[in-house]
Amino acid sequence: MTNTKQLSRLMKLSWDIQRNRRNNRAKALSAAWAIFSNEDVTVFYLVTKLNHHKPLKPQALNQMALFPHQ
Repeated sequence: MTNTKQLSRLMKLSWDIQRNRRNNRAKALSAAWAIFSNEDVTVFYLVTKLNHHKPLKPQALNQMALFPHQ
């Protein structure tokens, strides 16, 4: 993935955080960076939370990603 695409996705995510949580620009950008850089942990946490902490199939763990990796 090109650097421009990564930055544009990061900025879009930070704008959404800023708008929805009413944070200032710096806090929204740092939250977006934390989500973007730890995407595998974030997705795993959300899936287990929404699945009510039931065990997941190993195949499902390999399919989780927020952004496509190239």
